[in-house]
Amino acid sequence: MAIPLSISWQEGKLTILDQQKLPHVIEYVALETLEDVYDAILSLKVRGAPAIGIAAAYGLALAAVRHDTDELQTFFHLVEKDAAHLGSSRPTAVNLVWALERLTAKVKEAATVEQGKKLLLEEAVRIHEEDEAACRKIGEYGLSLLEGKTRVMTICNAGSIATAKYGTALAPFHLGSELGRQFEVYACETRPVFQGSRLTVWELQQSDVDVTLITDSMAAHTIGAKEIEAIIVGADRIAANGDTANKIGTLNLALLADAYGIPFYVAAPASTFDLSISSGREIPIEERKAEEITHIAGIQIAPEGTKVFNPAFDVTPARLIKAIITEQGAITPGYEKNIPAVLGAYTGKGANS
Repeated sequence: MAIPLSISWQEGKLTILDQQKLPHVIEYVALETLEDVYDAILSLKVRGAPAIGIAAAYGLALAAVRHDTDELQTFFHLVEKDAAHLGSSRPTAVNLVWALERLTAKVKEAATVEQGKKLLLEEAVRIHEEDEAACRKIGEYGLSLLEGKTRVMTICNAGSIATAKYGTALAPFHLGSELGRQFEVYACETRPVFQGSRLTVWELQQSDVDVTLITDSMAAHTIGAKEIEAIIVGADRIAANGDTANKIGTLNLALLADAYGIPFYVAAPASTFDLSISSGREIPIEERKAEEITHIAGIQIAPEGTKVFNPAFDVTPARLIKAIITEQGAITPGYEKNIPAVLGAYTGKGANS
């Protein structure tokens, strides 16, 4: 068994695992143009905040290669236009904009168009490699916090296929499996598009992790009945005060953890922090199409014309979070002071900005 990967860059070609077809079909798709990457992000073929950022970085580099101009300022303008287009695909995950801003800043170092194209690709590869290293560190810190605990609950998919490798919330389980440390993971199905049942269960099975699927509405009962010892989730954006946006349903688990007196952990790389916003009230919440709720696998399950509210994310207040696990270490409450203290140079809107 092996940890599955979601993004590959080899011999100048970008390939992604089509997560819309999992778990029944394992298909890798080549993305060749800016629009291919935009569509893959929008349609959730590639998903998870770090993976979205990596894909977008490669997408920007791929698009730049096709720009037929020798005039440097014109080239810069085209790159910025492409970045703005890609950045509009998903508004909540900060890694997307962070990666694009990192590339658009890097390209300004170029003295020629050809050098600019080279710098963009090198930076995209660097982001990819850094994320894999960061996720392994998150796994190591997560294993330390989960010492003595084996029964853990999670929601959505914050695993290897949402990142470069290992994942964030799932990193301790993948790494634990490599090191011979076993967990009993309870995965919420994650309505409305079932990232938990389709993705988390599948990828943990690939790593030989003991995983049990539950519906989202079973979480409260399961915590008590199965003596869950901790909950760990990923994040799409973390504000300066520690408020965290993650997949819808995360707030429910945080409240349950508080009620049951068990630790609630958030795992995320430094690039997921947006210290330009003071609290979760400023995080934009993406609302998705009604069909995600009214239909399952293309089959309508609700009456025609049903009104739908479909927010993709919710915000967990910092007071409910026991620790935020990053590649720089675990950050404890008192987040407004402790986030910059732990992250060091990783401040501003995402890391390295």
